[in-house]
Amino acid sequence: MSLGMFCAIPLPRRQWDDSCLDLVLCFFPVVGLLLGLIWLGIAWLLVLSGIHVMPAAAALAVAPFLLTGFLHLDGYMDTGDALLSRRPLEEKLRILKDPHAGAFAVAIAATLFILQFAAVYAALDAGSGFASVVFIAVISRCCASLSILCLKVMPQSGYGNLFRINTGASHKTFVGVLMAVALGASYIFAGLTGLAASLSAAAGFTCAMAYAYKEFEGVSGDLTGFALTVGELCGLLALAALGGR
Repeated sequence: MSLGMFCAIPLPRRQWDDSCLDLVLCFFPVVGLLLGLIWLGIAWLLVLSGIHVMPAAAALAVAPFLLTGFLHLDGYMDTGDALLSRRPLEEKLRILKDPHAGAFAVAIAATLFILQFAAVYAALDAGSGFASVVFIAVISRCCASLSILCLKVMPQSGYGNLFRINTGASHKTFVGVLMAVALGASYIFAGLTGLAASLSAAAGFTCAMAYAYKEFEGVSGDLTGFALTVGELCGLLALAALGGR
């Protein structure tokens, strides 16, 4: 169910069971692990192919969006469009739900792609540390799960309220343990660079979510997509800065 909801990878068999709704967010980080491993696998294939670093960086910059069917990018653009409008809450909520992309949404999407390309290019050019993307993908989704499980969900958020049904302390603890394991693994497998990238992803998510949560007085799927995208970008920027060290 988590794979069907949060990634665009074709599945041979999809089964939906309402009795398992409370587990969807718990396994969101596992989806991140799968996506991160695929992301890393694509990087290895591109490096082994001998392709020039620039097209390789371009492919890797857009890979996470393609793997998720642009799901989180949609939330990033919608939320950014509403936040940058600087309108009253009611108007921001209307913009958030508007299916049309505004000028602010286009501008922040262009900014995102430029920064993401630059970060991936620098990380590839450094020649080491790109394995950290696996942990960036996991950590950002741990943060997303915890934000829905722990914060007040906006009444307008259908999926946010749906996935919180029958959740409790055990679900939060499970995701928290996954996050701690991912942080430890990032240090074991990628050293201080991996740990710094993972912590940067968590910090980026937290800052983006705190700002959006304050402005909208709640959390939703769009807001978690916004914060997840910002968090992953922050992780990549940290990787670019430290990958060669």
